[in-house]
Amino acid sequence: MIAYEKLKLARQNGRPTGSAYLDELFTNRLDLCGDRRYGEDAAIIGGIGYLGDMPVTYIAIDKGTDLDSRLKKNFGCPKPEGYRKALRLMKQAEKFNRPVICFVDTLGAYPGAEAEERGQGQAIAENIMEMMGLKTPVISVVIGEGGSGGALALCASDRVYMLENAVYSVITPEGCATILWKDAKRVADAAECLHITAEDMVEYHVAERVIPEDFTHFKRMCADLKKVLLSDLAVITQNSISGMLENRYERFRRIGIYEEAAGKYGNP
Repeated sequence: MIAYEKLKLARQNGRPTGSAYLDELFTNRLDLCGDRRYGEDAAIIGGIGYLGDMPVTYIAIDKGTDLDSRLKKNFGCPKPEGYRKALRLMKQAEKFNRPVICFVDTLGAYPGAEAEERGQGQAIAENIMEMMGLKTPVISVVIGEGGSGGALALCASDRVYMLENAVYSVITPEGCATILWKDAKRVADAAECLHITAEDMVEYHVAERVIPEDFTHFKRMCADLKKVLLSDLAVITQNSISGMLENRYERFRRIGIYEEAAGKYGNP
């Protein structure tokens, strides 16, 4: 399946949103609201609950399921207060030694003027910086679209999983086509050039796992995902905090490393 077809599946109406995964995976949930600076952003749901018998902090970008909820949630495009809420909850998780599980599904951060006025870029940068040094395990799951800095702000993790038809990209294919060819209709070409699929991300060491999709049997799919999350969390927590942070650092240092075959001028 070509990248553009997977992009359409990632955006397909009726695909389970972040809140659907929270409902299936976590018990005794308590949603926590607000960034303690400006206000609440409904595009990001966060709180504490149990993954099996393990207390965890969950954070999910949610697009909504109908017009009213999508308008309320900015179609899954968080504002600065959403990212600051997420960071507040991650720092709380660090204090109480709770792992953090993030679910990502966004075109990108909210692009409105008010978001820029309230420090959108700074909020995203702070999340990435703080997550790199967070002294508790973090796993991120891209369940639909992982768009640009809006996704990166919740993906500076120890592990990144991607659903088999999810996509992850530095820019939307439409935006890329407009910049490169001045023609948004070349979105399919842009999607291929950007290498946005889950398989691409595993190949380039951006993600660790591809999670099979089975929305017809969503409960069973989530039960399998829970087993994977608990298994990987057990592996991560076996390490010391300093070892975990070193592994996280090295994980990101590996991204982008490439080799060139010897040519006319030899290897660089």
